[in-house]
Order: sequence, then C-alpha cells, then structure tokens
Amino acid sequence: MKLNVRSVVLTVVLAATAFAALRPAYAAPAGAIDQQAQAALDSLYASSPAAKALGANAKAILVFPDIHKAAFIVGAQAGEGVLFRDGKATSHFRADGVLAGLEAGAQSYAYALFFMSDAALQNLRSAKGFQIGVDPNIVIVDAGAGKEISTTTAQADVYSYVFDQKGLMGGVAVQGLKITRTGR
Repeated sequence: MKLNVRSVVLTVVLAATAFAALRPAYAAPAGAIDQQAQAALDSLYASSPAAKALGANAKAILVFPDIHKAAFIVGAQAGEGVLFRDGKATSHFRADGVLAGLEAGAQSYAYALFFMSDAALQNLRSAKGFQIGVDPNIVIVDAGAGKEISTTTAQADVYSYVFDQKGLMGGVAVQGLKITRTGR
C-alpha cells in the first residue's frame, strides 16, 4: 500500500484540529491542577534525589501532572501544567503535540521541566510557544537514570523528566510538544 504524503499531512492536521477543539471541555480548575502538579512534583522528588537537587537550584519548575497521549498511525498528546517559582504556583501552561508514524496505543505520563537559567525562563515567558525537541539546550533525563546529575554537573538551561508513565504505546513516530501559556 502506497501512502500519499499529502493524505498523511491532511490526516495529521485534521486529527490535531479535532483534538484542539476538545481542549476547553477538559480544562481543570486552576486550584485542582495546582494540587495535582504539586503532588506529581513531590512524587518525582521522592523517587529521584537528582530531580530534588535540581529543583533546589532551579529558577522555576514547570510541571504537567497528566499528559494524555493516544495514537493509531496519527495521534495527539495534551495536558495542563503549572509553573512553580519559589515553591508557589505562578502561572498555568498547556502542552499539545501531534504524532505521526507507525505508532498505536494510549498512555499518560507526568512531565517536569527544570529551568536553570533566567534566559531559559524568559524564553518560556516571552515565546508564543515553547517547543520541546527544537531547543538544543534541553536535556531529557530518565528519572531512574538521573543519578549522575548533581548541582555541580548540571550545565544545561533546561532539564526535563518524564515520569509516572501509565498505559501502553508502541511503535516509532515523529512527535513534538509545544507549550503555551494559558489565560489563567
């Protein structure tokens, strides 16, 4: 079976549009998402001393307690998050992404970004959309393998942790994640 590139692109665009149209129906109240994000961060800290050490030195931490991801050839992922600065929730963000490739399944996971520099934090705040997978100075850390990171070896502007994964997703896909600030 020969796939037409135009058809694949159209399918991805339609899937992303349909997924984006459903977003407002699932928006959680700000207080609830703040509590969920704090609980997710506490869980990460309990399982990864390296993440806790990064958190102690981070300028800010953006936590997405529950990003949902589903795909069958094409798919999408989305979730709401909270930016913590000095231990307080200061603003809210949304993560959205499209998947395209040979991938199928459904999964949810938590995601935390540790902003180690003022420049990286300013980039998040001023950008129309902060894109993961584009910036070369983001280091993705496996929560279980992050023991080598310490406050003396941490040199990247942003460290990201994917943790608390549930569900099953298999295959190979091209994907990205765009983070945008919400109005709350």
